[in-house]
Amino acid sequence: MTHKTVALYTDAYRGLSAQTWWLSLVMLINRSGTMVVPFMTLYLTQHLNYSITQAGYVMGLFGLGSITGALVGGKLTDRIGFYAVQLIALCGGGALFIVLGFMNSLLHICLTTFLLSVVNEAFRPANATAIAAYSTSGNVTRSFSLNRLAINLGWAAGGALGGVVASHNYTWLFWIDGLTNLGAAVLLLIFLPYKSIRAFQHHNKKEQTGSFVPSPYRDKKYVYFLLLTTLFATCFFQLFTLQPVYYKEALQLSLYLIGVLMAINGILLAFVEMVVVYRLEGKKKNTWFIALGVFLVALSYMILNISFVPAFLIAFASTLLITFGEILAMPFMNAFWVSRTIPQNRGQYASLYSITYALGQIIAPALGSQIVSAGGFTALWWVIGGLGCINSLLFRWVIKEVEEPKVLAQAK
Repeated sequence: MTHKTVALYTDAYRGLSAQTWWLSLVMLINRSGTMVVPFMTLYLTQHLNYSITQAGYVMGLFGLGSITGALVGGKLTDRIGFYAVQLIALCGGGALFIVLGFMNSLLHICLTTFLLSVVNEAFRPANATAIAAYSTSGNVTRSFSLNRLAINLGWAAGGALGGVVASHNYTWLFWIDGLTNLGAAVLLLIFLPYKSIRAFQHHNKKEQTGSFVPSPYRDKKYVYFLLLTTLFATCFFQLFTLQPVYYKEALQLSLYLIGVLMAINGILLAFVEMVVVYRLEGKKKNTWFIALGVFLVALSYMILNISFVPAFLIAFASTLLITFGEILAMPFMNAFWVSRTIPQNRGQYASLYSITYALGQIIAPALGSQIVSAGGFTALWWVIGGLGCINSLLFRWVIKEVEEPKVLAQAK
C-alpha cells in the first residue's frame, strides 16, 4: 500500500518540464515574502494611526492596481515576451515594496500602493504564459497545479512568518517582501537565463502559421467563460471574507479552531491536488470538472445552514467540500483558457483570467456584507449557494456550446 502511494505521488509529479519546476520555484520564493498585503490594514491603522476608512481607500487602490497591472502585464507579455515582463515585475515590485515602507503621508502611500500593485500584478499573466509555454497538452493542468502549490505554500509561509515579524517591527515586512521579490528575480536569471528563453521564443515564432492573431475580446465564448469565472470567484472568496466571521459569531468557534479549518484546507491542497489532477487529467472535458468543482463549492456554503449537526462538524464538512471543489475547478479553468490560445495572444488571455479573481476579491465582501445586513448569514449562504449552482449549470452549457461542436467537427 505504501509502495503504491509513493508510486502514485511520483507519477503525479513526473513528466513536467524543468522550466515548469523553476518557474514554480520562482513563484514560491516570490509568494513566501507576501507579508505586506495581509497586514497592510493593521499597519495603517495601528502603526500609522489612519482610520479604517482611510485604510479601505488604500486597499481599494491596491485592488484597482491589480486589475490595471493584469491588463498591462498581459499586453506587454504578448509584445516583449514573458521573460522580460516577469523580470521587470519582480525587480520593480521588489524596489517599490521597500519604498512603500518609507512612505508616511496618505497621498504618498496611496500613489505608491497603486503603482506597486500595477507592477506586482503584471507578473501573474507573464508567469502563467510561461507555464503554458513549457507545458504539453497532456500535462498543462498538472503544470498549473504545481504552480498553485507553490502559491499556496508561499502564502502559508509568508502569512505565518509575517505575523511574527509584524509583532516585532512592521517596517521589516516591507524589506522582506521586497528582498524576496528581488531574490526571485535573481533565481530567474540564474536558472532560466535569457539566452535559452530567446532561443525558445525564436523557435515558437518560426512555427507560427499566418499573421492573424485572434483577440480574446472577440472570443465570445471566452468572454462568457470569464463572466462565469468572476461569479465563481465572488462566491469562492466568501471563504476568506465573511465565512470566518460567521464561524466566530454564529457558530461560536474559537480562533484556534478557525485556524485549524484553514490549515486543513491548505494541507489538502498541498498534498492532494496534484494526485487528483494526475488521475483526472484527460479523462473528461475540462469544463466537466469545472462544473463539478463549482457545484461542490456551492454545496459547501449551503450546508452551513444545517442546524441539527454540531457546529465544528458542519464547518469541517464545508471545508472538505470547498477544498475539493477548488481542486477540481481551478486547475481545469487554467487548462480551459490555455486551450483557446496561441503563443502570440496567450498573455492577454492570461491577464483577463487573472482579472476575474481580482474582481471577485472586490465584489465578494461588498455583496456578502449587503446580504448579511438585509437577511443575516442564513440568507447569505442560500444566496451564494444558489448562485453557485446556477453557475455550475452554466458551465455545463459552456461544455455543450464550446467543446462538443469541435468534437463533432473532428468526427466529420
